[in-house]
Amino acid sequence: MIDYQTLTFDYARCREQQHAAAADAAFTHPVAVVGAGPVGLATAIDLAQQGVPVVLVDDDCTLSTGSRAICFSKRSLDIFDRLGCGDRMVDKGVSWNVGKVFRQDELVYTFNLLPDSGHRRPAFVNLQQYYVEGFLLERARELPNLEIRWKNRVTEIAQRGEPGAADAHVALTVDTPDGPYTLRARYVVACDGSRSPLRKAMGLDSHGRTFRDRFLIADVKMEADFPTERWFWFDPPFHPNQSVLLHRQPDNVWRIDFQLGWDADPVLEKTPERVIPRVRALLGPDVKFELEWVSIYTFSCLRMDRFRHGNVLFAGDSAHLVSPFGARGANSGFQDAENLAWKLAMVLDGRASDALLDTYASEREYAADENLRNSTRSTDFITPKSPVSRVFRDAVLTLAREHPFARQLVNSGRLSVPAVLADSMLNTPDDDAFAGPMTPGAPCSDAPVEAIDGTPGWLLSKLGQQFTGLLFCDASTRPDPQTLQRIAQQAAPLRLVVVLEDDAAQPEGLPDAATVVRDREGLAASRYDARPGTFYLIRPDQHVCARWRDADAERVERALKRALCVAGTA
Repeated sequence: MIDYQTLTFDYARCREQQHAAAADAAFTHPVAVVGAGPVGLATAIDLAQQGVPVVLVDDDCTLSTGSRAICFSKRSLDIFDRLGCGDRMVDKGVSWNVGKVFRQDELVYTFNLLPDSGHRRPAFVNLQQYYVEGFLLERARELPNLEIRWKNRVTEIAQRGEPGAADAHVALTVDTPDGPYTLRARYVVACDGSRSPLRKAMGLDSHGRTFRDRFLIADVKMEADFPTERWFWFDPPFHPNQSVLLHRQPDNVWRIDFQLGWDADPVLEKTPERVIPRVRALLGPDVKFELEWVSIYTFSCLRMDRFRHGNVLFAGDSAHLVSPFGARGANSGFQDAENLAWKLAMVLDGRASDALLDTYASEREYAADENLRNSTRSTDFITPKSPVSRVFRDAVLTLAREHPFARQLVNSGRLSVPAVLADSMLNTPDDDAFAGPMTPGAPCSDAPVEAIDGTPGWLLSKLGQQFTGLLFCDASTRPDPQTLQRIAQQAAPLRLVVVLEDDAAQPEGLPDAATVVRDREGLAASRYDARPGTFYLIRPDQHVCARWRDADAERVERALKRALCVAGTA
């Protein structure tokens, strides 16, 4: 069994491959990803699965230590499914949907993040970051067009040529234990963390707000009968005038976050003599436990002004940084990765204009602003900065015990949800009347479906990583075969998924490559407000691109060109 907490990688094993690459400094790779953390690995895997050769470099040779990011949202699990490692994440992780908020020793209220059934994945899975990195790394090693170079530290960066020009590229100076070499790539994706050496090398800054507070993380190994829920305390009796967060992780490890205040000594507070009494006050005097990992953190809400700078694109913590409350850091980084990967693949394949990459920046900057706004509000509620703010918070918590309206104001961390890219220039506005949340720009919802042979499955797994046309049919639907053939034969690869109502017969004249499923429970049609003939155009990152009440080849073609930033389709 692999010990992901102590896993290291032998630099000598990849020397021969690195020397071969270093000897040909004139060769230009399609994409280089800098940083083999969770977001860098996800970006590299996504690109490689779409046929793009990738070089992934990292200045270290180990996985992360400690739990770090532990809460991975349903959207991230959907992304992991497409990356080929979703089952491993869920099988190892601790799944949860329910959270509880306490004030002192009284329950204020309980919430359920996924109250309706018919979803493949839970609202969240708790999983230590070293497992996430380990599972992603194992998937990366399965891909022949993904090369990983350990102990490769980027020291210099230079851009050559005009962005969008055929000869434009980025030259990286990379230092290794055997000396430096030059790595050239058409595009570089910077996933090198909150301190981002690449960002600094380019003279770029992040802007925002730093919070004057300190928190203690204690990973505690113990046998406990706490339920698998998220518990958050305001002003608990075991840690008065502060807040505490409790999460269960795999391997009988519990993550406890203690608010300490800005005046706490970070060195002193990490010592067992200070940590153990805090944990014992929470658990009780008779509970046996071991400290597995301890850390002190402060946090900021920051982002770069722009995520694209020529042929260098920033993703994850290198582009934006939020507080840990709400689990918006790593989860938003995975959404960066899936947004960027398909766009890079389309541009490199010549199917889309280089301008498509500008929409990565605009869409993910919008999402970052949403995450920063929610993260800042959470932090302000958890740690009031004035007596008036404290009075307001306490009044809200008092009212929330009895009044549902007040529960909407309680903010122990608005938990991560994917951004609805409603204002994206890639969307085609509705021409027809629709209801429900599946508007252009929205992330697609899942639903249980059956293959024609009766094999159960899930809608999102049928959409894949390319543009998809989603057609809803019942027994009376008679789609025009020529229209469907024209829809399937677009300039960019487009697959057709036909969703049949219960026992409806399969329509005649479908393209040979079409996937046909049955909506036995009617949840797919309900969640997409679909009636017979409804057609959705879905992006490769599984956001809705356009929708109509009937399939029309010309409208689909225009919408697809718009989604690829093809000239003349504004």
